[in-house]
Amino acid sequence: MNHRTVIPAILLVLLPIAAGAQQTPVVRAIVPPRNPLPPEAATRDSTHFSFIVYGDTRGRRDGQEVQYEHWLIVDDMLRTIAARAGRPDAVRFVLQTGDAVVNGRDPSQWNESFTDLVNRLTGEAGLPYFIAPGNHDVTGSRDLASPQRQLGLANFMHVTGNLAPGDAARELPGYPSLAFGYGNTFVLALDSNIADDSVQLAWASRQLAGIDHERFRHIVAFFHNPPFSSGPHGGITVEPATAIVREKWLPLFRQHGVTLIFTGHEHFFEHWTERWRDAAGQWQRMDQFVTGGGGAPLYRYQGEPDLRPYLAAGRADSVRREHVVRPGPDPGDNPYHYLLVTVAGAEVSVEVFSVDWGRGWQPYRSARIRLERPAP
Repeated sequence: MNHRTVIPAILLVLLPIAAGAQQTPVVRAIVPPRNPLPPEAATRDSTHFSFIVYGDTRGRRDGQEVQYEHWLIVDDMLRTIAARAGRPDAVRFVLQTGDAVVNGRDPSQWNESFTDLVNRLTGEAGLPYFIAPGNHDVTGSRDLASPQRQLGLANFMHVTGNLAPGDAARELPGYPSLAFGYGNTFVLALDSNIADDSVQLAWASRQLAGIDHERFRHIVAFFHNPPFSSGPHGGITVEPATAIVREKWLPLFRQHGVTLIFTGHEHFFEHWTERWRDAAGQWQRMDQFVTGGGGAPLYRYQGEPDLRPYLAAGRADSVRREHVVRPGPDPGDNPYHYLLVTVAGAEVSVEVFSVDWGRGWQPYRSARIRLERPAP
């Protein structure tokens, strides 16, 4: 039994019940994937596959009915998954960047609006599903002992209790943080609500420091709060979690060669690229995607963040930043969507699948971009 089932048993204690009061309902866990993630050693030679990334699935009627926009997303995902089944680049897992529901402390929101949709991905499609917590899931409190965070975290850990990757060495006990390797790709999930937590930071550092770079050509980090964005949570606004991710996480990611970052929080799509010189003087590249179009109310572009302090701090590494795709100035410019990431040896491509009225959206003058990587 792993910590994802033990912790909820400890934390998910029903609140004291006054005489005659109704008992607090317990959250239902997502069903385990029909095809669990294989052991890392079993996929060592896998260099062609794909995975899905999306986030911010909370809906206007959480706790009352299934989230409609999230249902549209999942329905389209299932078609994409089925279309690739049996191919070398078949979809192997799904990553979600957080904010599953409006209020993660309310069990009915998970039970009525979220869990059964994800059951279609883990049960019907049979895929492993991994989610990093958003501020709506566990609150944005940086205090681990906050009662509200504890309640949200208990629900989160219980909902995801069947989804752990299966390697205890790749999990941080008591935290929603985890890591796993698949083929030539290493994936790290972090809780950015507590970005300055020393225990999580030390664990992440150990995971990244221990990577076999001969095998893992692509290193992925996914979490909720984007280091840079241009919506209401970014632009001229610098939230505490954002500031910490910029100060502590991005230098760590550069040091260990992280190549892809996926976040949510902003309810639209945008793409940033960071380039820097490594210790050998070679240019390296890290792509950051914001994918918050999973069903939450859509946002719009509100201005560019001030890059000057960050670039000044990274001057020794010759850090440069490019805003590759900006969101539109109106929410109607930014459709609900998810990303299909395809790994083909040393190459990676990202394709944006938009749904409903946004179907056919082309943020790159097409829906797909191939990311060029420097030679190892």
